Amino acid sequence: MSKQKVLLLGATGHTGNSILQGLLRDKASFEVVALIRPSSADKPDVHKLKEEFGVKILLVDIINAPVEELVDALTGIDVFISAIDALGQLAQLRLVAAAKQAGVKRFVPCAWITVAPPGGIMKLRDLVSLSFRSPTDSNEYQYHHQKEQVYQEIWKAHLPYTIIDVGYWHQISFPSLPSGKVDYALSSLRPTAEIHHGGDTLNMLTDLRDIGNYVALIIKDERTLNRFVCTYSDALSENQIFEIMEEMSGEKIVERKAISASDILTMRDTASARIETDPPNWREHMMFISAEYNYSKYVRGDNTPEYAKYLGYLDARELYPEFKPISFRNFVTELLDGKIEKPHY
Repeated sequence: MSKQKVLLLGATGHTGNSILQGLLRDKASFEVVALIRPSSADKPDVHKLKEEFGVKILLVDIINAPVEELVDALTGIDVFISAIDALGQLAQLRLVAAAKQAGVKRFVPCAWITVAPPGGIMKLRDLVSLSFRSPTDSNEYQYHHQKEQVYQEIWKAHLPYTIIDVGYWHQISFPSLPSGKVDYALSSLRPTAEIHHGGDTLNMLTDLRDIGNYVALIIKDERTLNRFVCTYSDALSENQIFEIMEEMSGEKIVERKAISASDILTMRDTASARIETDPPNWREHMMFISAEYNYSKYVRGDNTPEYAKYLGYLDARELYPEFKPISFRNFVTELLDGKIEKPHY
């Protein structure tokens, strides 16, 4: 079987780097090219792609370049994969048009979130644009959540696709321990041990490092063409996660903050009201997004294998039984040993 030529956008981000590593581990199957903005050409992470991993770099301004240049960049590409940052979702619309003209055989748009239906459950999934003020430089930016618009553009173009959602990362799914032993890897600004809506709703979890391993399997598989696919290693409730953390650490998490469904909706509605009066407030946008995630995952129960199948997703665990993903328990072993990298945003 000949190698697939893969063009990867967003290779220096968390998800993109996981995808890159998964593809590079299967060099017999893939030739990988990283699509990079010219303005990022001299960044250390880009140099690392070339020098440490031997990845070919293709410099293209996907926002401002003529469509013809995008078509040239995509000509000869078998699979295009987007792990673009949240601010640039709509830039994919031009890439959809160019990929269609170039004859790309599979377009994998930027999905990579929990399973949820369209239509008002999560703004990250729907047709929404926001403005926000950066907490670091006070400038105002546009924040485009419009994954659904990109999906619809793919379908209108009749472009071959695969949409991959990955549940919630192990790396952002564990509570703090009383000793503070795992706080080094917490993505939150403060230690937390929260239980939402009683803590019994199952939630699909994928280790960030396994996303790329799954992608390498999925894009070689004709069964996944023109389909949605979900990945996960475990489907666990918050109560089960706490039990695993207590069992493996030998610590008792006594101080747990119970957050009801009503509390989640209040957080969402309060953040929404504050956004109305102060649209660029980044903190309130993040509070709103977090509340919607929590309501979808813990109250509605959207992010489960059963609901994913109801929506038409293929289950990667069933597609690839020979692949053994990093289980949450194995993740916790590394976490307690101080070996987990903290995800930065």
